[in-house]
Amino acid sequence: MTRVSFAEELESAADRIADMSRPDLQIILRRAALMLRNVAGLSLEPATEDALNSIAAEMKVSRSDLIQIVLREWLETNAYLPVRTIDEESETDGSA
Repeated sequence: MTRVSFAEELESAADRIADMSRPDLQIILRRAALMLRNVAGLSLEPATEDALNSIAAEMKVSRSDLIQIVLREWLETNAYLPVRTIDEESETDGSA
């Protein structure tokens, strides 16, 4: 189950809490607690943290999105992921 689908399930449970049985509610709450316990933050050196925050602000993306972009590009560059192809007929934003 993905985090998004689980979050949707929690929201649905909150909407119908009066109709839920106690055991069902306990199961959902225990799964939520387990997911929260298993979330690992990413600890970075202060200089790296500052650089990421500055670049994310400059690019107008979230820090998390920037980390995903950088990681994906590194994996593609080092042949751990296939390189995405760009359709030459499509328009792209930005400049070369």
